Amino acid sequence: MPDNNFEADLRCYGPHASNIRVSVDEAHAYCRQLAASHYENFSVVSWLLPRHLRQHFCNVYAYCRWADDLADELGTPNERLALLDWWRRELRDCFAGQTRHPVFVALQPTIEQFSIPEMPFLALLDAFERDQHQVRYATREEIGDYCRYSANPVGHLVLYLGRCHDAANASLSDSVCTGLQLANFLQDVAEDFERGRIYLPREACVAFGYTEECFQQRIVDDRWRSLMKAEVDRASTYLHEGWPLVSQLPRDLRFQVDLFVRGGLAILQAIRDVDYDVWTARPRIGKLTQLKLATSSWLRQRVTGRRFARNHG
Repeated sequence: MPDNNFEADLRCYGPHASNIRVSVDEAHAYCRQLAASHYENFSVVSWLLPRHLRQHFCNVYAYCRWADDLADELGTPNERLALLDWWRRELRDCFAGQTRHPVFVALQPTIEQFSIPEMPFLALLDAFERDQHQVRYATREEIGDYCRYSANPVGHLVLYLGRCHDAANASLSDSVCTGLQLANFLQDVAEDFERGRIYLPREACVAFGYTEECFQQRIVDDRWRSLMKAEVDRASTYLHEGWPLVSQLPRDLRFQVDLFVRGGLAILQAIRDVDYDVWTARPRIGKLTQLKLATSSWLRQRVTGRRFARNHG
Protein backbone atom coordinates (compact mmCIF):
# COMPACT_ATOMS: atom_id res chain seq x y z
CA MET A 1 0.00 0.00 0.00
CA PRO A 2 1.25 3.53 -0.70
CA ASP A 3 2.67 5.48 2.20
CA ASN A 4 0.16 8.26 2.90
CA ASN A 5 2.90 10.49 4.29
CA PHE A 6 4.89 10.06 1.09
CA GLU A 7 1.84 10.87 -1.03
CA ALA A 8 1.42 14.08 0.94
CA ASP A 9 5.11 14.91 0.59
CA LEU A 10 4.92 14.28 -3.15
CA ARG A 11 2.04 16.75 -3.43
CA CYS A 12 4.04 19.34 -1.49
CA TYR A 13 7.46 18.81 -3.08
CA GLY A 14 6.91 16.75 -6.24
CA PRO A 15 7.27 17.71 -9.91
CA HIS A 16 3.92 19.53 -9.99
CA ALA A 17 4.50 21.54 -6.82
CA SER A 18 5.16 25.24 -7.18
CA ASN A 19 6.61 27.96 -4.98
CA ILE A 20 8.67 25.56 -2.87
CA ARG A 21 10.70 27.65 -0.46
CA VAL A 22 12.55 26.01 2.41
CA SER A 23 15.54 27.22 4.37
CA VAL A 24 18.55 25.02 4.99
CA ASP A 25 17.47 24.61 8.61
CA GLU A 26 13.99 23.54 7.53
CA ALA A 27 15.48 21.13 4.98
CA HIS A 28 17.75 19.64 7.63
CA ALA A 29 14.80 19.11 9.96
CA TYR A 30 12.85 17.42 7.17
CA CYS A 31 15.72 14.98 6.47
CA ARG A 32 16.10 14.21 10.17
CA GLN A 33 12.40 13.42 10.37
CA LEU A 34 12.64 11.03 7.42
CA ALA A 35 15.63 9.24 8.93
CA ALA A 36 13.89 8.90 12.28
CA SER A 37 10.62 7.56 10.90
CA HIS A 38 11.82 5.06 8.30
CA TYR A 39 13.72 2.19 9.78
CA GLU A 40 13.10 -1.36 10.90
CA ASN A 41 16.07 -3.46 11.95
CA PHE A 42 18.28 -0.58 13.04
CA SER A 43 18.05 3.18 13.06
CA VAL A 44 19.83 4.60 10.05
CA VAL A 45 21.41 7.33 12.12
CA SER A 46 22.52 5.89 15.45
CA TRP A 47 22.80 8.16 18.46
CA LEU A 48 26.34 6.78 18.78
CA LEU A 49 27.24 8.24 15.40
CA PRO A 50 29.37 11.35 15.98
CA ARG A 51 27.27 14.49 16.11
CA HIS A 52 29.17 16.18 13.27
CA LEU A 53 28.13 13.37 10.87
CA ARG A 54 24.53 12.82 11.89
CA GLN A 55 22.92 15.50 9.76
CA HIS A 56 24.97 14.50 6.72
CA PHE A 57 23.87 10.86 7.12
CA CYS A 58 20.27 12.07 7.35
CA ASN A 59 20.67 14.11 4.16
CA VAL A 60 22.08 11.19 2.18
CA TYR A 61 19.47 8.83 3.61
CA ALA A 62 16.65 11.20 2.64
CA TYR A 63 17.84 11.18 -0.97
CA CYS A 64 17.86 7.36 -1.00
CA ARG A 65 14.49 7.16 0.75
CA TRP A 66 12.79 9.42 -1.77
CA ALA A 67 14.32 7.55 -4.71
CA ASP A 68 13.17 4.22 -3.25
CA ASP A 69 9.64 5.45 -2.61
CA LEU A 70 9.36 6.96 -6.09
CA ALA A 71 10.30 3.55 -7.50
CA ASP A 72 7.95 1.46 -5.38
CA GLU A 73 5.09 3.32 -3.75
CA LEU A 74 2.94 4.88 -6.43
CA GLY A 75 1.47 4.39 -9.87
CA THR A 76 2.38 2.20 -12.82
CA PRO A 77 5.94 1.37 -13.93
CA ASN A 78 5.76 4.11 -16.58
CA GLU A 79 4.57 6.64 -14.02
CA ARG A 80 7.38 5.62 -11.67
CA LEU A 81 9.92 5.96 -14.48
CA ALA A 82 8.67 9.50 -15.09
CA LEU A 83 9.04 10.32 -11.38
CA LEU A 84 12.54 8.84 -11.26
CA ASP A 85 13.48 10.89 -14.33
CA TRP A 86 12.25 14.00 -12.50
CA TRP A 87 14.35 13.03 -9.46
CA ARG A 88 17.38 12.59 -11.73
CA ARG A 89 16.86 16.09 -13.10
CA GLU A 90 16.60 17.46 -9.56
CA LEU A 91 19.91 15.74 -8.75
CA ARG A 92 21.64 17.24 -11.76
CA ASP A 93 20.28 20.68 -10.87
CA CYS A 94 21.67 20.18 -7.37
CA PHE A 95 25.14 19.51 -8.74
CA ALA A 96 24.72 22.59 -10.92
CA GLY A 97 23.99 24.68 -7.82
CA GLN A 98 20.20 24.95 -8.21
CA THR A 99 17.99 23.43 -5.51
CA ARG A 100 14.35 23.72 -4.51
CA HIS A 101 13.34 20.34 -3.05
CA PRO A 102 14.14 20.14 0.70
CA VAL A 103 16.22 16.99 0.25
CA PHE A 104 18.50 18.72 -2.23
CA VAL A 105 18.59 21.95 -0.26
CA ALA A 106 20.00 19.86 2.61
CA LEU A 107 22.13 17.58 0.44
CA GLN A 108 24.00 20.19 -1.58
CA PRO A 109 26.23 21.41 1.30
CA THR A 110 26.96 17.77 2.20
CA ILE A 111 28.04 17.04 -1.37
CA GLU A 112 30.31 20.09 -1.38
CA GLN A 113 31.80 19.52 2.08
CA PHE A 114 32.73 15.89 1.42
CA SER A 115 33.48 16.18 -2.31
CA ILE A 116 30.97 13.47 -3.21
CA PRO A 117 30.73 12.76 -6.95
CA GLU A 118 27.46 12.38 -8.81
CA MET A 119 27.98 8.73 -9.78
CA PRO A 120 26.80 6.93 -6.60
CA PHE A 121 23.58 8.94 -6.57
CA LEU A 122 22.96 8.22 -10.25
CA ALA A 123 23.72 4.52 -9.86
CA LEU A 124 20.91 4.14 -7.36
CA LEU A 125 18.47 5.64 -9.84
CA ASP A 126 19.70 3.22 -12.50
CA ALA A 127 18.81 0.33 -10.18
CA PHE A 128 15.37 1.69 -9.38
CA GLU A 129 14.67 2.26 -13.06
CA ARG A 130 15.76 -1.32 -13.75
CA ASP A 131 13.16 -2.50 -11.25
CA GLN A 132 10.43 -1.08 -13.45
CA HIS A 133 11.15 -3.42 -16.35
CA GLN A 134 13.16 -6.38 -15.00
CA VAL A 135 11.41 -8.66 -12.53
CA ARG A 136 13.39 -11.91 -12.94
CA TYR A 137 17.14 -12.62 -12.83
CA ALA A 138 18.70 -15.55 -14.63
CA THR A 139 22.03 -15.93 -12.83
CA ARG A 140 23.84 -15.02 -9.63
CA GLU A 141 26.08 -12.78 -11.72
CA GLU A 142 23.02 -10.87 -12.90
CA ILE A 143 21.87 -10.41 -9.31
CA GLY A 144 25.38 -9.26 -8.43
CA ASP A 145 25.24 -6.68 -11.21
CA TYR A 146 21.97 -5.38 -9.79
CA CYS A 147 23.59 -5.07 -6.35
CA ARG A 148 26.40 -3.02 -7.88
CA TYR A 149 23.80 -0.35 -8.59
CA SER A 150 21.18 -0.87 -5.89
CA ALA A 151 23.34 -1.36 -2.79
CA ASN A 152 27.04 -0.79 -3.35
CA PRO A 153 26.73 2.95 -4.09
CA VAL A 154 25.30 3.45 -0.60
CA GLY A 155 28.51 2.07 0.87
CA HIS A 156 30.53 4.41 -1.31
CA LEU A 157 28.51 7.36 -0.02
CA VAL A 158 29.29 6.31 3.55
CA LEU A 159 33.00 6.11 2.69
CA TYR A 160 32.88 9.63 1.27
CA LEU A 161 31.25 10.88 4.47
CA GLY A 162 34.10 9.24 6.39
CA ARG A 163 36.68 10.76 4.02
CA CYS A 164 38.08 7.27 3.48
CA HIS A 165 36.96 6.34 -0.02
CA ASP A 166 39.67 4.44 -1.87
CA ALA A 167 39.79 1.33 -4.05
CA ALA A 168 40.57 -1.10 -1.23
CA ASN A 169 37.86 0.22 1.10
CA ALA A 170 35.36 0.40 -1.76
CA SER A 171 35.96 -3.27 -2.58
CA LEU A 172 35.34 -4.35 1.02
CA SER A 173 32.33 -2.06 1.23
CA ASP A 174 30.90 -3.61 -1.93
CA SER A 175 31.09 -7.04 -0.31
CA VAL A 176 29.25 -5.80 2.79
CA CYS A 177 26.57 -3.99 0.80
CA THR A 178 26.01 -6.89 -1.59
CA GLY A 179 25.64 -9.19 1.42
CA LEU A 180 23.13 -6.83 3.02
CA GLN A 181 21.15 -6.55 -0.21
CA LEU A 182 21.03 -10.33 -0.61
CA ALA A 183 19.93 -10.70 3.02
CA ASN A 184 17.15 -8.20 2.37
CA PHE A 185 16.03 -10.10 -0.73
CA LEU A 186 15.85 -13.33 1.27
CA GLN A 187 13.95 -11.63 4.09
CA ASP A 188 11.49 -10.07 1.66
CA VAL A 189 10.78 -12.95 -0.74
CA ALA A 190 7.04 -12.85 -0.07
CA GLU A 191 6.71 -9.07 -0.31
CA ASP A 192 8.77 -8.89 -3.50
CA PHE A 193 6.72 -11.68 -5.08
CA GLU A 194 3.56 -9.72 -4.25
CA ARG A 195 5.10 -6.89 -6.28
CA GLY A 196 5.74 -9.33 -9.13
CA ARG A 197 9.47 -9.62 -8.55
CA ILE A 198 11.76 -12.57 -7.81
CA TYR A 199 15.33 -11.77 -6.77
CA LEU A 200 16.39 -15.39 -6.37
CA PRO A 201 18.45 -16.35 -9.45
CA ARG A 202 16.64 -18.67 -11.84
CA GLU A 203 19.71 -20.90 -12.19
CA ALA A 204 19.62 -21.63 -8.45
CA CYS A 205 15.88 -22.28 -8.51
CA VAL A 206 16.31 -24.69 -11.41
CA ALA A 207 19.21 -26.44 -9.67
CA PHE A 208 17.00 -27.24 -6.68
CA GLY A 209 13.84 -27.93 -8.69
CA TYR A 210 11.85 -24.96 -7.38
CA THR A 211 9.63 -23.71 -10.20
CA GLU A 212 7.61 -20.56 -10.84
CA GLU A 213 4.53 -22.56 -9.90
CA CYS A 214 6.14 -23.32 -6.53
CA PHE A 215 6.48 -19.57 -5.95
CA GLN A 216 2.84 -19.05 -6.81
CA GLN A 217 1.81 -21.75 -4.33
CA ARG A 218 4.38 -20.59 -1.74
CA ILE A 219 5.57 -24.13 -1.22
CA VAL A 220 7.96 -24.74 1.68
CA ASP A 221 9.61 -28.14 1.24
CA ASP A 222 13.08 -29.64 0.97
CA ARG A 223 13.60 -27.98 -2.42
CA TRP A 224 12.83 -24.57 -0.96
CA ARG A 225 14.92 -25.08 2.16
CA SER A 226 17.92 -26.26 0.12
CA LEU A 227 17.60 -23.28 -2.21
CA MET A 228 17.29 -20.82 0.64
CA LYS A 229 20.14 -22.36 2.60
CA ALA A 230 22.46 -21.97 -0.38
CA GLU A 231 21.46 -18.33 -0.83
CA VAL A 232 21.66 -17.55 2.89
CA ASP A 233 25.16 -19.05 3.01
CA ARG A 234 26.17 -16.99 -0.01
CA ALA A 235 24.95 -13.75 1.56
CA SER A 236 26.76 -14.65 4.79
CA THR A 237 30.00 -15.17 2.88
CA TYR A 238 29.78 -11.69 1.36
CA LEU A 239 29.24 -10.14 4.79
CA HIS A 240 32.13 -12.02 6.39
CA GLU A 241 34.46 -11.18 3.50
CA GLY A 242 33.65 -7.48 3.82
CA TRP A 243 33.74 -7.34 7.63
CA PRO A 244 37.48 -6.41 7.76
CA LEU A 245 36.42 -3.03 6.39
CA VAL A 246 35.46 -1.99 9.93
CA SER A 247 39.09 -1.93 11.09
CA GLN A 248 40.05 0.22 8.08
CA LEU A 249 37.53 2.95 8.83
CA PRO A 250 37.98 6.06 10.93
CA ARG A 251 36.74 5.55 14.47
CA ASP A 252 33.73 7.76 13.72
CA LEU A 253 32.24 5.09 11.46
CA ARG A 254 33.36 1.79 12.93
CA PHE A 255 30.44 1.23 15.26
CA GLN A 256 27.80 2.02 12.65
CA VAL A 257 29.30 -0.20 9.94
CA ASP A 258 30.07 -3.03 12.35
CA LEU A 259 26.48 -2.91 13.56
CA PHE A 260 25.10 -3.18 10.05
CA VAL A 261 27.27 -6.21 9.31
CA ARG A 262 26.07 -7.84 12.52
CA GLY A 263 22.52 -6.88 11.66
CA GLY A 264 22.78 -8.50 8.23
CA LEU A 265 24.12 -11.70 9.78
CA ALA A 266 21.30 -11.58 12.35
CA ILE A 267 18.70 -11.35 9.58
CA LEU A 268 20.23 -14.43 7.96
CA GLN A 269 20.16 -16.25 11.29
CA ALA A 270 16.52 -15.29 11.76
CA ILE A 271 15.78 -16.91 8.40
CA ARG A 272 17.56 -20.07 9.53
CA ASP A 273 15.66 -20.00 12.82
CA VAL A 274 12.31 -20.25 11.01
CA ASP A 275 13.68 -23.13 8.93
CA TYR A 276 13.71 -20.88 5.86
CA ASP A 277 9.92 -20.39 5.85
CA VAL A 278 9.82 -16.74 4.83
CA TRP A 279 6.45 -17.26 3.16
CA THR A 280 4.45 -17.59 6.37
CA ALA A 281 5.94 -14.56 8.12
CA ARG A 282 8.74 -12.12 7.43
CA PRO A 283 11.71 -12.88 9.70
CA ARG A 284 12.53 -9.93 11.94
CA ILE A 285 15.19 -8.97 14.44
CA GLY A 286 13.61 -8.39 17.83
CA LYS A 287 14.37 -5.38 20.00
CA LEU A 288 16.33 -7.50 22.49
CA THR A 289 18.48 -8.94 19.71
CA GLN A 290 19.06 -5.44 18.35
CA LEU A 291 20.20 -4.31 21.79
CA LYS A 292 22.56 -7.28 22.13
CA LEU A 293 24.04 -6.63 18.69
CA ALA A 294 24.52 -2.94 19.42
CA THR A 295 26.16 -3.75 22.77
CA SER A 296 28.49 -6.30 21.17
CA SER A 297 29.47 -3.86 18.46
CA TRP A 298 30.05 -1.03 20.94
CA LEU A 299 32.17 -3.25 23.18
CA ARG A 300 34.21 -4.45 20.23
CA GLN A 301 35.02 -0.89 19.22
CA ARG A 302 35.94 0.01 22.81
CA VAL A 303 38.30 -2.96 23.12
CA THR A 304 39.82 -2.30 19.72
CA GLY A 305 40.36 1.35 20.60
CA ARG A 306 42.08 0.48 23.88
CA ARG A 307 44.37 -2.03 22.19
CA PHE A 308 45.31 0.58 19.61
CA ALA A 309 46.06 3.09 22.35
CA ARG A 310 48.24 0.61 24.26
CA ASN A 311 50.15 -0.39 21.13
CA HIS A 312 50.74 3.18 19.98
CA GLY A 313 50.87 4.99 23.29
